[in-house]
Amino acid sequence: MERKNELSKNRWLKLTIATDPALVEPIGDYLVGVIDAGVETGAPDEANYGIVTGYVQQANLTDEEVGSIVAQVTAYLAELAKVFAVPQPELSWTMIAEEDWGTSWKQHFKPFAIVDGLVIAPTWEEYQPAAGEMVIVMDPGMAFGTGHHATTCLSLQFLQQSLTGSKGRRVLDVGTGTGILGMAAVLFGADKVLGLDNDPEAVTAATENVRRNGLQDRMEVSLAPLAAVNGCYEIVVANIVHDVLIALADDLVRLTAAGGNLILSGILAGEQVDNIVRVFSGRGLVAVERAARQEWAALLFSNPPSAPEKKG
Repeated sequence: MERKNELSKNRWLKLTIATDPALVEPIGDYLVGVIDAGVETGAPDEANYGIVTGYVQQANLTDEEVGSIVAQVTAYLAELAKVFAVPQPELSWTMIAEEDWGTSWKQHFKPFAIVDGLVIAPTWEEYQPAAGEMVIVMDPGMAFGTGHHATTCLSLQFLQQSLTGSKGRRVLDVGTGTGILGMAAVLFGADKVLGLDNDPEAVTAATENVRRNGLQDRMEVSLAPLAAVNGCYEIVVANIVHDVLIALADDLVRLTAAGGNLILSGILAGEQVDNIVRVFSGRGLVAVERAARQEWAALLFSNPPSAPEKKG
């Protein structure tokens, strides 16, 4: 009976990859998209940048299953190293109990400036802001989103740009995750923010982060599907992935107010950017600006104001 209870406990396969910094982003994306792992990396300016930690949760992984995952990742790392002409990353792994996984990855999450004037600080690290500095204190919970990814930074830059000097703006954050973009929008001056996510754990984490930062009077988090949302928002932001953005295109455009902005990220530079521009321009939006960091890109669209009706 004791053995059965032990096996029923959730355990995590922890993958630790030491790599050339050029491979941090593609490795992280592979672990998330193919292995379905939660991923943590340091920020580019941190000393531990180059360490990618992945957490794979599957019930009662057998030795064969672990070996298969490790072999799959190893093969990918070898292929990636050849493409980028850098040394092959070093992979190590271990199994950890669910109650231990949080403390295992927290060592990689330290306070950092995500854009000028805004710092992301975990709940377990004391941080004293400098004069004029804004801080979001957060715990990712089980939602895996600390803001280190390039697409988060790119989205925040366009959010900051769109909200500076404005008043009364409503923001819709699609795929809010841990709530970073929505909370930042409030700090940048948004009047009201609605954060949506289809993952209950993300909604739980984001709701708690909003409460922790005292922003619950201006930001709401919901599991509601995008298609069920009504009204218009002066700014809509969606940091997801290319294929999902295409699938959601009609609703994203529908919910962007005339004269408003749509910010899209989670897009790979190159063909994906061109395709996003084509799809959303075809729905009447105007591509205003694009930004890139490493292999990732973000796009800023405007929704032209409606032409005034002519009087007969």
